[in-house]
Amino acid sequence: METRFEHAYVLNVVADDHPGIVAGVGSAIAALNGNIDSCSQTVLHGYFTLIMVISLPEDMAPEALAEEVRGHGEALQVVARPFELLGGPFAEATDRFVITAFGADKPGIIQRFTQYLAGKDINIVDLYGDRQGDQFVLISQVEIPRRWELAMLQADLEQIGLEEGFTVRLQHENIFLATNQLRLSR
Repeated sequence: METRFEHAYVLNVVADDHPGIVAGVGSAIAALNGNIDSCSQTVLHGYFTLIMVISLPEDMAPEALAEEVRGHGEALQVVARPFELLGGPFAEATDRFVITAFGADKPGIIQRFTQYLAGKDINIVDLYGDRQGDQFVLISQVEIPRRWELAMLQADLEQIGLEEGFTVRLQHENIFLATNQLRLSR
Protein backbone atom coordinates (compact mmCIF):
# COMPACT_ATOMS: atom_id res chain seq x y z
CA MET A 1 0.00 0.00 0.00
CA GLU A 2 1.29 3.39 -0.92
CA THR A 3 0.75 6.39 1.34
CA ARG A 4 0.72 9.98 0.20
CA PHE A 5 3.16 11.28 2.81
CA GLU A 6 6.15 9.76 4.59
CA HIS A 7 4.51 9.61 8.06
CA ALA A 8 1.67 7.08 8.06
CA TYR A 9 -0.57 5.88 10.89
CA VAL A 10 -3.33 3.38 11.56
CA LEU A 11 -6.28 5.04 13.29
CA ASN A 12 -9.08 3.12 15.07
CA VAL A 13 -12.21 4.97 16.22
CA VAL A 14 -15.09 3.51 18.25
CA ALA A 15 -18.16 5.42 19.46
CA ASP A 16 -21.89 5.29 19.97
CA ASP A 17 -23.24 5.86 16.47
CA HIS A 18 -24.50 9.29 15.43
CA PRO A 19 -24.23 11.47 12.33
CA GLY A 20 -21.01 13.36 11.77
CA ILE A 21 -18.37 11.01 13.20
CA VAL A 22 -16.56 10.46 9.89
CA ALA A 23 -16.84 14.18 9.13
CA GLY A 24 -15.25 15.01 12.49
CA VAL A 25 -12.41 12.53 12.02
CA GLY A 26 -11.90 13.81 8.47
CA SER A 27 -11.78 17.39 9.79
CA ALA A 28 -9.10 16.44 12.30
CA ILE A 29 -6.98 14.86 9.57
CA ALA A 30 -7.53 17.85 7.25
CA ALA A 31 -6.51 20.24 10.06
CA LEU A 32 -3.19 18.36 10.20
CA ASN A 33 -2.83 18.66 6.39
CA GLY A 34 -3.13 14.87 6.28
CA ASN A 35 -4.58 12.41 3.80
CA ILE A 36 -6.87 9.42 4.26
CA ASP A 37 -5.16 6.66 2.28
CA SER A 38 -7.73 3.93 2.99
CA CYS A 39 -10.61 3.32 5.37
CA SER A 40 -13.33 0.92 6.42
CA GLN A 41 -16.30 1.81 8.63
CA THR A 42 -19.36 -0.02 9.92
CA VAL A 43 -22.16 0.25 12.47
CA LEU A 44 -23.44 -2.71 14.49
CA HIS A 45 -26.49 -2.31 16.70
CA GLY A 46 -25.75 1.35 17.33
CA TYR A 47 -21.97 1.00 17.77
CA PHE A 48 -19.76 2.79 15.24
CA THR A 49 -16.28 1.55 14.32
CA LEU A 50 -13.77 2.95 11.85
CA ILE A 51 -10.27 1.96 10.82
CA MET A 52 -8.15 4.20 8.62
CA VAL A 53 -4.66 4.39 7.26
CA ILE A 54 -3.73 8.04 7.13
CA SER A 55 -0.58 9.91 6.20
CA LEU A 56 0.69 13.21 7.52
CA PRO A 57 3.33 15.58 6.17
CA GLU A 58 4.96 15.82 9.63
CA ASP A 59 5.86 13.17 12.20
CA MET A 60 3.51 13.05 15.18
CA ALA A 61 3.38 11.00 18.37
CA PRO A 62 0.53 8.45 18.07
CA GLU A 63 -1.10 9.58 21.35
CA ALA A 64 -1.00 13.24 20.21
CA LEU A 65 -2.69 12.18 16.96
CA ALA A 66 -5.36 10.25 18.88
CA GLU A 67 -5.96 13.27 21.13
CA GLU A 68 -6.30 15.57 18.10
CA VAL A 69 -8.96 13.27 16.61
CA ARG A 70 -10.80 13.01 19.96
CA GLY A 71 -11.06 16.80 19.95
CA HIS A 72 -13.16 16.68 16.76
CA GLY A 73 -15.94 14.43 17.99
CA GLU A 74 -18.17 13.53 20.89
CA ALA A 75 -17.06 10.66 23.15
CA LEU A 76 -14.73 9.04 20.64
CA GLN A 77 -12.43 6.21 21.68
CA VAL A 78 -9.37 6.63 19.47
CA VAL A 79 -6.21 4.56 19.14
CA ALA A 80 -3.40 5.54 16.77
CA ARG A 81 -0.22 3.66 15.92
CA PRO A 82 2.48 3.97 13.27
CA PHE A 83 1.62 2.25 10.00
CA GLU A 84 3.93 -0.52 8.84
CA LEU A 85 3.42 -2.43 5.62
CA LEU A 86 2.95 -5.94 6.91
CA GLY A 87 4.14 -8.92 4.92
CA GLY A 88 4.74 -12.25 6.51
CA PRO A 89 2.68 -15.40 5.99
CA PHE A 90 0.07 -13.69 3.81
CA ALA A 91 2.61 -12.74 1.15
CA GLU A 92 1.89 -15.82 -1.02
CA ALA A 93 -0.24 -15.51 -4.16
CA THR A 94 -3.96 -15.49 -3.39
CA ASP A 95 -7.30 -14.87 -5.05
CA ARG A 96 -10.24 -13.13 -3.39
CA PHE A 97 -13.45 -15.03 -2.80
CA VAL A 98 -16.71 -14.40 -0.98
CA ILE A 99 -18.20 -17.00 1.32
CA THR A 100 -21.86 -16.68 2.24
CA ALA A 101 -23.54 -18.87 4.83
CA PHE A 102 -27.03 -18.68 6.28
CA GLY A 103 -29.21 -20.81 8.48
CA ALA A 104 -30.74 -21.19 11.92
CA ASP A 105 -28.73 -19.28 14.51
CA LYS A 106 -26.84 -21.18 17.19
CA PRO A 107 -23.70 -20.55 19.25
CA GLY A 108 -20.36 -21.33 17.62
CA ILE A 109 -21.22 -20.70 13.98
CA ILE A 110 -18.59 -18.01 13.38
CA GLN A 111 -16.00 -20.01 15.31
CA ARG A 112 -16.68 -23.16 13.27
CA PHE A 113 -16.24 -21.48 9.88
CA THR A 114 -13.32 -19.23 10.88
CA GLN A 115 -11.44 -22.10 12.52
CA TYR A 116 -11.66 -24.07 9.27
CA LEU A 117 -10.41 -21.07 7.26
CA ALA A 118 -7.52 -20.42 9.66
CA GLY A 119 -6.50 -24.08 9.41
CA LYS A 120 -6.15 -23.66 5.62
CA ASP A 121 -4.18 -20.36 5.89
CA ILE A 122 -7.15 -18.54 4.37
CA ASN A 123 -7.09 -14.91 5.45
CA ILE A 124 -10.38 -13.16 6.25
CA VAL A 125 -10.20 -9.57 5.00
CA ASP A 126 -13.81 -8.61 5.73
CA LEU A 127 -16.44 -10.31 7.87
CA TYR A 128 -20.12 -9.54 8.41
CA GLY A 129 -22.48 -11.55 10.58
CA ASP A 130 -26.00 -10.72 11.71
CA ARG A 131 -28.77 -12.53 13.54
CA GLN A 132 -32.31 -11.64 12.58
CA GLY A 133 -34.85 -13.54 14.63
CA ASP A 134 -33.72 -17.15 14.66
CA GLN A 135 -31.73 -16.85 11.41
CA PHE A 136 -28.05 -15.95 11.03
CA VAL A 137 -26.23 -14.73 7.93
CA LEU A 138 -22.46 -14.72 7.59
CA ILE A 139 -20.62 -13.07 4.68
CA SER A 140 -16.86 -13.05 4.50
CA GLN A 141 -14.40 -11.82 1.94
CA VAL A 142 -11.34 -14.07 2.02
CA GLU A 143 -7.95 -14.44 0.38
CA ILE A 144 -7.43 -18.05 -0.63
CA PRO A 145 -3.88 -19.20 -1.43
CA ARG A 146 -3.69 -20.40 -5.03
CA ARG A 147 -2.23 -23.72 -3.86
CA TRP A 148 -5.68 -24.90 -2.70
CA GLU A 149 -8.05 -26.85 -4.93
CA LEU A 150 -11.28 -24.83 -4.92
CA ALA A 151 -13.56 -27.85 -5.40
CA MET A 152 -12.12 -29.37 -2.21
CA LEU A 153 -12.63 -26.13 -0.26
CA GLN A 154 -16.20 -25.82 -1.55
CA ALA A 155 -16.92 -29.44 -0.55
CA ASP A 156 -15.45 -28.88 2.93
CA LEU A 157 -17.48 -25.70 3.46
CA GLU A 158 -20.66 -27.39 2.24
CA GLN A 159 -20.01 -30.29 4.65
CA ILE A 160 -19.62 -27.86 7.55
CA GLY A 161 -22.84 -26.21 6.40
CA LEU A 162 -24.63 -29.55 6.26
CA GLU A 163 -23.47 -30.41 9.79
CA GLU A 164 -24.55 -27.00 11.11
CA GLY A 165 -27.77 -26.67 9.08
CA PHE A 166 -26.42 -23.83 6.94
CA THR A 167 -26.44 -23.14 3.21
CA VAL A 168 -22.91 -22.17 2.12
CA ARG A 169 -21.58 -20.71 -1.14
CA LEU A 170 -18.01 -19.98 -2.22
CA GLN A 171 -17.70 -17.57 -5.16
CA HIS A 172 -14.82 -15.74 -6.73
CA GLU A 173 -15.09 -12.07 -5.78
CA ASN A 174 -15.62 -11.01 -9.42
CA ILE A 175 -18.52 -13.44 -9.84
CA PHE A 176 -20.06 -12.34 -6.54
CA LEU A 177 -19.84 -8.68 -7.58
CA ALA A 178 -21.26 -9.35 -11.04
CA THR A 179 -24.18 -11.49 -9.82
CA ASN A 180 -25.03 -9.07 -7.03
CA GLN A 181 -24.53 -5.92 -9.15
CA LEU A 182 -22.19 -4.35 -6.60
CA ARG A 183 -19.54 -3.22 -9.04
CA LEU A 184 -18.93 0.51 -9.12
CA SER A 185 -18.83 2.11 -12.55
CA ARG A 186 -15.42 3.47 -13.44
